[in-house]
Amino acid sequence: MSKTNTVKKTSTKRWKKLLLSVGLAIILIVGSGFLYEAIASSSAKQDYPPPGKLVDVGDYKLHINKRGSGSPTILLEAGSGETSLSWRDIPDQLAEFATVVSYDRAGYAWSEKAGTERTGANIVKELHTALEKEGIPGPYLVVGHSLGGMYARLFTQTYPEEVTGLVLVDARPENDERETKAILEAENFAGNPSASLLTLLKRSGVLRLFQDSLLKGMVAEEDRGEFINVISTPSYFAAKEEEGKLASLTEDAIRGQKFGALPVRVIARGLPQDYISFGISEAGGKQIEDIWQAGQRSMLDLSTNSQLIVAETSGHMIIHDQPELVVKTIRSLVEGN
Repeated sequence: MSKTNTVKKTSTKRWKKLLLSVGLAIILIVGSGFLYEAIASSSAKQDYPPPGKLVDVGDYKLHINKRGSGSPTILLEAGSGETSLSWRDIPDQLAEFATVVSYDRAGYAWSEKAGTERTGANIVKELHTALEKEGIPGPYLVVGHSLGGMYARLFTQTYPEEVTGLVLVDARPENDERETKAILEAENFAGNPSASLLTLLKRSGVLRLFQDSLLKGMVAEEDRGEFINVISTPSYFAAKEEEGKLASLTEDAIRGQKFGALPVRVIARGLPQDYISFGISEAGGKQIEDIWQAGQRSMLDLSTNSQLIVAETSGHMIIHDQPELVVKTIRSLVEGN
């Protein structure tokens, strides 16, 4: 055998060993990430117990947190990807003068995953079932933020005799998807990361390790501990994604509603979204914002007893930017003003 062939064989063996070593190192690092996350998630279950009660609504249990006493009962319906925790201390303030219920939709936070589709109809029915089982009767004053505003409207439509008032906090308008779809397509808007990708990032420990950069602009710094340890589960990512895909069905179900003289308060944001941060042009963002604001005002047609309230210093998360305005608006309805 020539010296050249011997050198080639030796070099090939070295490269194979190097590649094998690199491959094993990668497997070890990735495996450590998965193990690290599994241990951290298991520990979090003990560190973050549910503040409310898990109520059996059929094929799964729904987490409901009831506070205060008296009538009416204030129901808080959170937005897309938002949970009972999103209301922060608003429930405590409301509990000073009424019964208040915040909860987590199926798959969110402490609620278990549901076997039914994440349609508005199923979501509304499951909440009502939980209220009945817990002996929390109406009348209800329903408060909905963002996507939760559509569910609040559908709840009011489904159980009209049990609802005494409706507060829509920068709620998603009924024509939002049909009016913005073409604009978003023209902007090549990619939308949110897939549930499968987010699940991988969570299970591998990447989301936990790099939360400050990955969650910047999406989850407030003060809320990241709860998001990582309670909210961001595979069932949450899947439920949120399915709700988004089926939201148009809820739009269709609530389009053209008329609630007579039911007290309706529409709280609209005063500050536009930062569309550029989502990769949308200034012109496209202005179109979308105009559609949103027009939609807020169109919801005044829901009732002959409706009022528009503009949260002048708030963006979409009015419940964080001006919680006192939300509480004041709800209290005025409870007191009949």
